[in-house]
Amino acid sequence: MKIIDLSQQLYDNMPVYPGDPEVLIEEIHHLAREGWNLRSISITTHSGTHVNVPYHMANQGLKLDSYRIEDFIGETVIFDNEKDIVSNKGILFRDIDVSKEIAEKIVKVKPKFVSLSSKREFDIEIEKYLLENGIISFENIENTDKLPKRFTFYGVPLSIKEGDGSPVRAFAMVV
Repeated sequence: MKIIDLSQQLYDNMPVYPGDPEVLIEEIHHLAREGWNLRSISITTHSGTHVNVPYHMANQGLKLDSYRIEDFIGETVIFDNEKDIVSNKGILFRDIDVSKEIAEKIVKVKPKFVSLSSKREFDIEIEKYLLENGIISFENIENTDKLPKRFTFYGVPLSIKEGDGSPVRAFAMVV
């Protein structure tokens, strides 16, 4: 079994979506002074590798705490064509963007979740359409070039009450 890290590293002043607050990581306690090290972090729920749940773009959509941990884990396939869109399995878009036609197929079939390589970007209207239709999405997935066609994806969020999304530590397990 092989584990592939799919997460972006969080760091002070890293790039963020235009208009979003910057990521700030500040050391507030020092081993020499207080006897321990401690940092404060200020991030949005959509910093780095993260999950979006319907409430992110739909007021009546499910919030993060409506989901089970298992909802963020599953067999996943890298998208090559529409045959790769299967109910209850994840899809990773590595080499192409999600078009309106593909999004309509996704909503019809209801895969477990959709993931995007950090090299891709959701069109906002398509992202909204997927979320309004209950499709969980992950963004900023790294190291997708190291993945085989099929793998098990793990993208477990923080437990944020009434959250619209969360940073995740994403990884793949490959047999």
